[in-house]
Amino acid sequence: MTTSGPGALFAIGGAEDKLKKRLVLQEFVEAAGGSKARIVVVPTASALGTDVIDVYSALFAALGAANVVGVRPENREDADDPAFIEPLNEATGIFMTGGNQLKLSGVVTGTAFGRAVTAAHARGAAVGGTSAGASILAEHMIAFGRSGATPRQRMSQLAGGLGLVQGAIVDQHFAQRNRYGRLLSLVAQSPGLLGIGVDEDTAAVVRGSHLEVVGRGAVTIFDGSRITSNAHYASRSEAILASGVVLHVLPATATFDLKARVLLSYGPQPPAEEIASIEAAEADLRKLAKEIAAEGVSPAYYAERKRRAGRRTAKAADPSKKAAASRKSRSSAAIQSRPEATEPLSAGAELSRPDTDPATGPLADSGNA
Repeated sequence: MTTSGPGALFAIGGAEDKLKKRLVLQEFVEAAGGSKARIVVVPTASALGTDVIDVYSALFAALGAANVVGVRPENREDADDPAFIEPLNEATGIFMTGGNQLKLSGVVTGTAFGRAVTAAHARGAAVGGTSAGASILAEHMIAFGRSGATPRQRMSQLAGGLGLVQGAIVDQHFAQRNRYGRLLSLVAQSPGLLGIGVDEDTAAVVRGSHLEVVGRGAVTIFDGSRITSNAHYASRSEAILASGVVLHVLPATATFDLKARVLLSYGPQPPAEEIASIEAAEADLRKLAKEIAAEGVSPAYYAERKRRAGRRTAKAADPSKKAAASRKSRSSAAIQSRPEATEPLSAGAELSRPDTDPATGPLADSGNA
């Protein structure tokens, strides 16, 4: 696959839809080349054996990938074996499944296999993972930890990752397993790192320094650049002070600059070329509308309209004609207000109201439907 730079990174929060829309997986296949995609599934973290390879192979094939293979290094010896590495050299997409993330880190990082994944990404291959496979994309990955909303000392432990996402820690199953506290505790301990928490059936898609959210959940980002914390002296499992952390909760379509640490956009954003095309089409339609309006209209029509307009202007400017028109209007109003001679009014009688029907009574007020 020929690209102008590194490929896209897909950090998927786990439990991605495999039965209905499959939006997250479809996006990954498209990033990997669509109908020309050659995807390698790496199920090292999973305890499900070949079943997990069969599931993802069937899914990616159904979504249009040309070729899908499974490669499962079980130990560091396998990860340095050329037979396991060779499929990565031709891959346009590499997908790491969920499971035990400490096992995945222990087998892949610092080996020829890990270096081959990094090289594939550098030449343009899409590299992604779900659950454990998402966490290993960062330089520092969460090996394990406790759930909970309050950040506490020793709440989690880090291990080495692949370093494809720089300056960040990625956590997954974020909202569903209440992992706010453990990610926030790591940001408090390492304020230079962004904390990125990804919900289930959601992907943080990183291209260069830009992160885009795809899927039905959200991506939560903790920016501790200006944090005030007691993490350096809190002991054991004490609660950690985390004041001044900037929180970003990004739903689908939101884009975020990981370097500048700012929101770039949210909501549907058409490509620039599409916007230009729409504007050009609108200009053409306006021109066409004018041409259609003028088509078949003779010069005599415009001349007659001009004469009528001139007469109306002259009449409005003549005081005598304006006075006559006013008298005629008052006379007409007086005639309309008199009761008919055939219907004499008796004492106490009232004029019929315009909103009353003699047969049915008061008519409904059209303004209060």
